[in-house]
Amino acid sequence: MDTDKLEYFRNLLQHEIAELSIGQGKAITEMIVEAERLPDEIDHASRQLDRNFELRIRERERNLIAKVEEALLRINNGTYGICDDCGEDISEKRLIARPVTTFCINCKTKQEQAEKRGIARGPATRSNLKGSFQYRQGSVAEFDHAD
Repeated sequence: MDTDKLEYFRNLLQHEIAELSIGQGKAITEMIVEAERLPDEIDHASRQLDRNFELRIRERERNLIAKVEEALLRINNGTYGICDDCGEDISEKRLIARPVTTFCINCKTKQEQAEKRGIARGPATRSNLKGSFQYRQGSVAEFDHAD
């Protein structure tokens, strides 16, 4: 990737970190201000749900900040835009859509398909309750779901 494109992505990533950091600081300030005691239990429970939701969003933002920082490190060490799996260049369109990506579209598609296949075998549903089940200690039980 040429230096102009790398500089474009560096600026894009730095801008994203700045935006996310502003949101993080604002959220913390708002949570401290909202720490008031509410007389009604329902209002208090509602406030707690809102706060938990906000904390989950902030955690996702912190994770994204870490990914953005990793992308900036890859720019600095010359590996930005190279797929971690196959070593091919990641398309510029993909990098614009998801600047923190580490996989080309083909490798990411393969990874997602493999995850879907794993999920289809994993959780117990009415349609797949047939087979064996392994307990933590290592013993195996056979079962068959019958309606």
